[in-house]
Amino acid sequence: MTSKKISGAKPAQRIIKKYPNRRLYDTDTSTYITLTEVKQLVMDSQAFVVRDAKTNEDLTRSILLQIILEEEAGGAPMFSEAALANIIRFYGHAMQGFMGSYIEKNVQAFTDLQSQVAEQTKNFTPEMWAQFMNLQNPLQGMMGNYAEQSKNMFEKMQEQVQKNTEQMLGAFGIKK
Repeated sequence: MTSKKISGAKPAQRIIKKYPNRRLYDTDTSTYITLTEVKQLVMDSQAFVVRDAKTNEDLTRSILLQIILEEEAGGAPMFSEAALANIIRFYGHAMQGFMGSYIEKNVQAFTDLQSQVAEQTKNFTPEMWAQFMNLQNPLQGMMGNYAEQSKNMFEKMQEQVQKNTEQMLGAFGIKK
């Protein structure tokens, strides 16, 4: 028995089923969808989960990584080869857990900054935009603050890891 929507209410989280033939089925709309449409769900901040149709395994991360791969392969990549190589180097490293959290917090801070700028400039006329782009000091100042906060957060994380390592080694009677 399938559940029907009652009084137009949508489920809190859309369920996308991935079939062995690699097709994606949106259970909310009862249609097959493409990765481009899944990307649009992300862009629209829609909550969803991708599940394997047979095993019910959560495949959401895999699908999101696939979208990132397609975006990186097309036109204007966000990550340089050096950045990707550095990210790969953190896998298996003691800082792996910290780095994931660090990147997540920085992306969120940048998103918040972008939202603030968008909110403050939503009523700009073309002339105001031209003036704003010529000034750029407020934006550079905000970006400078963001970069400084990011650097400070990373330095604090490094200090904490060093302290924890020294304490752990001390507990085993090993001096650095």
